[in-house]
Amino acid sequence: MSSPSSSREPSEIYPQEGEVDYFSPDSEDHVYLPQYHAHNPRVRDWFYKNVFSHPGERVKNYTLSLFPIVRWIYRYNLVWLTYDLIAGITVGCVVVPQGMSYAKLANLPPEYGLYSSFVGVLIYCFFATSKDVSIGPVAVMSQQVGRVIMHVQGEYPEASGPMIATMLAVLCGSIALGIGLLRLGFILEFIPAPAVMGFMTGSAINIVTGQVPALMGIDKLFNTKDATYMVIINSLKNLKHSNYNAAFGVVALFILYLIKYSCQYLSKKFPKYKKVFFYIEIMRSALIIIFGTLISWAVCHPHKKSGKFPISIIKTVPRGLIHTGVMKVDTIYMSKMASELPVSTVVLLLEHIAISKSFGRVNDYKISPDQELIAIGVTNLVGTFFNAYPATGSFSRSALKAKCGVRTPLAGIYTGVVVLIALYALNTVFYWIPNAVLSAIIIHAVFDLVAHPRQLFHFWKIAPIDAVIFFVAIILTVFVTIEAGIYFAVAASLVWLLLKVAFPAGDLMGKIEIVDVEDPLIVQQTADVEEIAAAEAARNTKLGKVKGLISKAGKLIEDGPVVDADVQHGLPLLAPQEVEKSTTAAALSHVPRRTVWVPLSRKNVNPDIKISPPRPGVIVYRFTEAFTYPNCSRQTDKLVDVIREKTRRAEGVRYKTLGERPWNDHGPRHPKESETVDLRPILEKVVLDFSVVSSTDSTGIQNLVDARGEINRYVGREVEFHFSGLLSPWVRRALVGSGFGGVPKGQHLSNYQVTAARRATALDRQTLPNDTTMVIEGDSLSNDSDEEYAKKKPFDEEEAIGGLDTKSVSSSSQDDKEFGGYIPVVSTDTPFFHLDIPDL
Repeated sequence: MSSPSSSREPSEIYPQEGEVDYFSPDSEDHVYLPQYHAHNPRVRDWFYKNVFSHPGERVKNYTLSLFPIVRWIYRYNLVWLTYDLIAGITVGCVVVPQGMSYAKLANLPPEYGLYSSFVGVLIYCFFATSKDVSIGPVAVMSQQVGRVIMHVQGEYPEASGPMIATMLAVLCGSIALGIGLLRLGFILEFIPAPAVMGFMTGSAINIVTGQVPALMGIDKLFNTKDATYMVIINSLKNLKHSNYNAAFGVVALFILYLIKYSCQYLSKKFPKYKKVFFYIEIMRSALIIIFGTLISWAVCHPHKKSGKFPISIIKTVPRGLIHTGVMKVDTIYMSKMASELPVSTVVLLLEHIAISKSFGRVNDYKISPDQELIAIGVTNLVGTFFNAYPATGSFSRSALKAKCGVRTPLAGIYTGVVVLIALYALNTVFYWIPNAVLSAIIIHAVFDLVAHPRQLFHFWKIAPIDAVIFFVAIILTVFVTIEAGIYFAVAASLVWLLLKVAFPAGDLMGKIEIVDVEDPLIVQQTADVEEIAAAEAARNTKLGKVKGLISKAGKLIEDGPVVDADVQHGLPLLAPQEVEKSTTAAALSHVPRRTVWVPLSRKNVNPDIKISPPRPGVIVYRFTEAFTYPNCSRQTDKLVDVIREKTRRAEGVRYKTLGERPWNDHGPRHPKESETVDLRPILEKVVLDFSVVSSTDSTGIQNLVDARGEINRYVGREVEFHFSGLLSPWVRRALVGSGFGGVPKGQHLSNYQVTAARRATALDRQTLPNDTTMVIEGDSLSNDSDEEYAKKKPFDEEEAIGGLDTKSVSSSSQDDKEFGGYIPVVSTDTPFFHLDIPDL
């Protein structure tokens, strides 16, 4: 960059008004740049922008966001209707047997599962942001409802199960609705995937083992609500007492899996009939119910007068919606449910959010977690008028909707119609459904929730702590209770998160000189002569084939190394001596070099590279976490310790007498002059890399101020503190407010660097993102939105290319002449704040 100082008078070699002097250490030339002062963000501006600006529009957008259906219902068409009908009816045929089965799991009569199925799918579509999720009774939530009912009835035997389940739906729905309305759904992100999968897998194992006794007809012989391992032991002990129920249950379970795997095999072997096999597979539960009921009727109908049936059946299912109305609330029972409420709420919300996000990513649309919480909250609150128990998203039924090609959430209405028809038209048929068949359906549906053993190894390869949390959550769920598993998983995940935040690992930085080599030929080093010879032969063969193919095409090829896919696998295509010739310094002499900073510990880089430390007296330190109250003390302590280790005190700061020495300085009582000379440098500058620090607080800044004071006392003078990579304007504001960024008192600013870049033209500004459009008014820069920019300075194509001689363009041209077209990147009133780590 040319220097304008050559054309100035001797009296003008110092910065003039509106300029900043940049002294280049490598030469005696001075380069003058225009000043740029960054404005620190103000709290009132933040509140105005994020809270008080455009209140009418905010209220309108918030209200519309509560009913996503209004954004797409007017575009509903015949194609959408066709696919929604297919998906809705298909899911309805599945949810009817599943609803009755899960009601049995919740210790409720089967009709309550149908009530929950009907209300869930009907109400959810008006508030949903997911087209795939199917709301209704699910296995894990049904089991939790059964536990709550048992817990309350243990102290209040007179309390009815349906009333307890409905009150639980009120409480869980109210919490979900409140979190969604306040837009606090982000709190669910604090529960990671291993924790969710851990208690889901443990719960699935719990459910499967709890249904085996009913499958075998021995569920009346012991308590199936005990811990999972006790249920397994008691089931094995009483297996000899199995009866006719096992014939229905085991056979039904076998046929379910037979249909599933047969259809999957046949759809691959005969792809022409893939859709036929698909619908047979998804209807297997309904088919089992139909044939199981027919056989049950043939076996049990002759015994109807006596009422003693050879197998266990559902019996009477009321016709229609006979339990509708306002529920009765008893605060005594609610207080008893308080201890079970956290687990119930977590199970209700986590499963739904996890499912909706998963299908949103797979099917390329975005869901709103807060709106989904509102949807599930309203669904459960409205469901209380139908005596429905808590409903949430079902993974199996959601997957079924997606496979059927569902187009909109309106498919839930068609599912609700199917459930309603079943309630009014099939209640007499439901009488003969075997309970063992329902247990088989539960086992078959829930077993898919059990994570594969390879998932544990997958977590272990990614994050061993996550693998431990996942495994222990399963063990606690199986051997203790679901509550123990989920509480441990959530608590352990949060503790691990806090530990990672509280114990950060900072890095001392050094610099390396790098070149970017395009299309390098990378070989695997080996000392085996035979392997090298074989590699050379393979390379020559491949080279000959390539030359032959190209010569046939009438083209020429120059001799040289051939790079193919085998290079990615580390195959030795070239001999080591050939590689040495191709990577000499002469070959790379023309490649541009640049300097980057890496940890001196050589973490994640080749340990053989040459790392140059900063010049003596300079410490470059990178923080690796947010600089806030949980970890700021440890980070500053480590920084001070590093400085004491790498540098020495100034001569005038040493303690001469025993009385001057601090009580905690454990040196010799009568120190003698040492013959060894301390060659460590005296600290001059500290460069702190804040490129990873996204936030800070008053505690963190105060610790940094205290550390600066301690370092200054150690050195005996003011030390320059430089900062790089300040991404957040609020972090910059906090540092400036505490006296960082400027020249220490009593010192003169000299030999410093300012990062400069080319000024943006009018055309460049038009191509910037909407929220970063820069408007140049004279010598000042400001960030404006597109609308504000259009009002201030409408874009003109001729002006963009210099066709118009306006004030701003002429000012910009004058600056380009005066300053060589370069302007500062960061604020010049804080010379110790840098864009990147400076080479001090």
